[in-house]
Amino acid sequence: MTGNWAPNAIRENVHLVDYLKTQGIEVPLLPWAAELLQKRKDTLSKDDPEARCLPPGVPRMSTTPYPWSIMQTPKEIWIVYEGGAHIWRKIFMDGRAHDPKVEQTWLGDSIGHWEGDTLVVETVGQNDITWIDAAGIPHSSDMKVTERITRPDFGHMEITHIIDDPKTFSRQWTFTTKPTLLRGELIEYICQENNKDVDHLVGK
Repeated sequence: MTGNWAPNAIRENVHLVDYLKTQGIEVPLLPWAAELLQKRKDTLSKDDPEARCLPPGVPRMSTTPYPWSIMQTPKEIWIVYEGGAHIWRKIFMDGRAHDPKVEQTWLGDSIGHWEGDTLVVETVGQNDITWIDAAGIPHSSDMKVTERITRPDFGHMEITHIIDDPKTFSRQWTFTTKPTLLRGELIEYICQENNKDVDHLVGK
């Protein structure tokens, strides 16, 4: 998995519900979540936390339009993200269980294992501040995200994201992204410094 990767998932990031509809997939929002999503859409996503330099969380880290670097070792995997507040993520591969003291954090607690050539990563313990996409799909702090990551050939990766959050969705649901190997290196990305774009997010 080691290398630099481009997400190629801007449609999923902008409006995941509409994009999945084109594939015959429904995001099974509970009534309160559907109402909140519509409110966020009606105000043109003016309160999107990522627009204020806050980390996008999992699974949105995989769909924001910035590349990332993966560094793989036998006991842990590191992912360094160019965008999304230029944050890093650590996946423990040493067989440990989730930290029983895990608190609500921006990227949660991630543990992984291999199933053949598939890397399976389970993430829990995220706060409920992040949005799943830019349109504003919400989630609760009880959300569990399972990523099934494969590399079908040298230049391609597939990530199936499995979303399990009974407080927000009536059932489990999934979507898949297909990153490609990046031809180049990550560059410096500073969102926090001199951020003038927030002033334009007036919505309606």
